[in-house]
Amino acid sequence: MNHFSEIPIQQSDTGPSDNIERKIIQQLNEDPTVNAYRSVYEFESMLRNNITLSARAMFQSGVRFAVFERSRCNPMYWHLTRSGGFLLRQGVKPSDAIKDVYFNSSYYAFECATAMVIINYHAILNLIGEYLFNQIFQNIYLYGWHADSDLGIHAQYSNRFYPGDIVYFINPDFNPITPEWRGENAVVLGDGTYFGHGLGILTAEQMIYALNKMRMPGSYRSAYLTNSVTRPNFNHLAELSNWQRDNSNKKYNIVFHHNENSISFDRYKYLLNKCIVNYMTFR
Repeated sequence: MNHFSEIPIQQSDTGPSDNIERKIIQQLNEDPTVNAYRSVYEFESMLRNNITLSARAMFQSGVRFAVFERSRCNPMYWHLTRSGGFLLRQGVKPSDAIKDVYFNSSYYAFECATAMVIINYHAILNLIGEYLFNQIFQNIYLYGWHADSDLGIHAQYSNRFYPGDIVYFINPDFNPITPEWRGENAVVLGDGTYFGHGLGILTAEQMIYALNKMRMPGSYRSAYLTNSVTRPNFNHLAELSNWQRDNSNKKYNIVFHHNENSISFDRYKYLLNKCIVNYMTFR
């Protein structure tokens, strides 16, 4: 387990994860917009490395893909809601519940957006440790892209992907009988492959080939990799890792059960904002 501190980070050559971390550092060095603060920069490279490791660990686990209606979880740690979400049980440590997804993986099944959020939680837990994680993320609810505001998940458009980023392969002519294959959220692993929950670890070409097999009959439009990049707020998380969170200032997080499986973060934000506008208009 890695723990973030102000101690200078030494690069080592002890395994494949170090190769990924060196690649992250190299790519960030080439980016003129990289954060000038060395400690935050190191935090970001370590968290990105952890995201790739958590993605690979999920691939190797017994977790299954399932639409919201067929989601399942370990009832010792989570309450399964009627919408297919996982609500942290009272008295359960958030860190224990997230780790259980990996330790008792055969109990779990969920769609690909939920998988991306779990991977991010798991990666930050393994970086900052249980105590801080439990201070910051006290009320976890897993449902699609819904996440704690302190995770700071957001999307931007870019043609540059770094290891640990989440990209989206869209399938514009998906078969309406299987709408869960409208696309695939996938973690950039840094070696030319991506992890998408439901499809596994594949190259971009293999992801597209797999999604094309899920098109509606007679379709000729190919699936493709979009330029939407989703990532947590590295700067904010680095700041939080250095002090105890005051939850009295925590933003209220709206839960929106959209019942659309395997959607991109952009699609989720569109649906969420539409829901908010409708609520403000008709209340």
